[in-house]
Amino acid sequence: MTRYQARVEAAKRKGQKRADEFNARYPIGTPVMAYPSVRPEHPVAVTHQQRAKEGRTFGSPDPCKRLDTVTRTPAWILGDGSPVVSVEGYAGGIHLPHVDVKQVTS
Repeated sequence: MTRYQARVEAAKRKGQKRADEFNARYPIGTPVMAYPSVRPEHPVAVTHQQRAKEGRTFGSPDPCKRLDTVTRTPAWILGDGSPVVSVEGYAGGIHLPHVDVKQVTS
């Protein structure tokens, strides 16, 4: 096995562990806030938002698409080991670090 293959296999094991942990804690239908592109705290988003406040941008004032939604599938891993989950209102998977589980109060 090459070093590359070993890295990919290690990434897949790590990603699968993360997906399994997510699935054990959160069933399908769990309310989440999902960020398909960049999270609001990402430096690109912060810079863009600051420039928008100063009137120095054109187009969308917020590059962070936010989806207030629910999960629609269990989490799984991509070929590179990235753990993802599908949510209502978005085609494809969203990387788990871009998904915040919402605290539901009864």
